[in-house]
Amino acid sequence: MDILGLGAIGISIDVSPSYLDDARELESLGFTSVWLPGGQIDRLGRLADLVRATETATIVPAIVPVDVYSPGQTGELFDELSGTGRFVLGLGGPQTARPLAGLHRYLDDLAVPADRILLAALGPKKLEMARVRAAGAIGLLVNPEWTAQARHCLGTAELVVDQFVVVESDPDRARAAARQPLSFLATVPGYRQNFLRMGFTDADVDQLSDRLVDALVVWGSVRDIAARVTAHREAGADHVVLAPLGASSIAAGRALSELVVSSK
Repeated sequence: MDILGLGAIGISIDVSPSYLDDARELESLGFTSVWLPGGQIDRLGRLADLVRATETATIVPAIVPVDVYSPGQTGELFDELSGTGRFVLGLGGPQTARPLAGLHRYLDDLAVPADRILLAALGPKKLEMARVRAAGAIGLLVNPEWTAQARHCLGTAELVVDQFVVVESDPDRARAAARQPLSFLATVPGYRQNFLRMGFTDADVDQLSDRLVDALVVWGSVRDIAARVTAHREAGADHVVLAPLGASSIAAGRALSELVVSSK
C-alpha cells in the first residue's frame, strides 16, 4: 500500500566524508528513500543532517537501537523533523532478555505517532507487534518466501525489505563480500533463529553456506538484482531498500539507477 510514501526502491547509505553530497545524488538518481543503518548512527543528528541535505527523499534509520537512545532523545528528533513530512522512525531491539517487553515499554514512553514508526521484525510475535503498535515492519536478511509470510501476518500494514546487494558477477568475490556482515549477524540470536525458521540448517548458518548466502544476499548484474527486488515486491513488500556491500553506496547507486527508473 505504501502508506508512508516511501515509493518502490530506496537505498542504504554509509557515513563518509561525502555522505550528504552522496545522499543528494542518490535522490537525483530516483531513489525515493535514503536509509541510515543503525551501526552508522553514532549520533541522532546525522538523520537531521540527511533530511536537511535532501529535498524529496524520505529519510529512515534502519534502525535506531532502543538500547542506545532513550525515548526522550528519539522523540526530540522526531519533533524536530516531523514538519518536513520526510522522516519515518525505524526502531529495533533491544538485544536483551525479553526484548518484546522492553520494546513495549519503549513505545509506551515514546511521543511519536504509531503511523510514523516502523519496527525491525522477523518472527511472528514481533510482526504482530509491528502491525498493532506501528505502521509496519522492516525485515533484514530474508528471502521472498519470508516476505510472503510476513505480508500475511501484517495484513495491510507497511512491509519493508532491507536487501543486501553486491554488484559483482564473480561468485567468489560476491560471496566474500556477502559473508563479511553475515559472519557477525549470523551470531545474533534473532537472526539465527529466523534463518532456521526459513528452513536453513545449523550447518548452513555455522558455515555460512553458499545456499544461505545466495538466498539472503543478491549478487550479480543489475538484472539479477532487479529479479530479486521483483520477487519481494510480488510476495508483498511495499518497499525494498538496497543495502550495497563491497562497494560504496554512491558507486552501487549509480550502477543500480536503471533499476530504479524501470520500477516507476
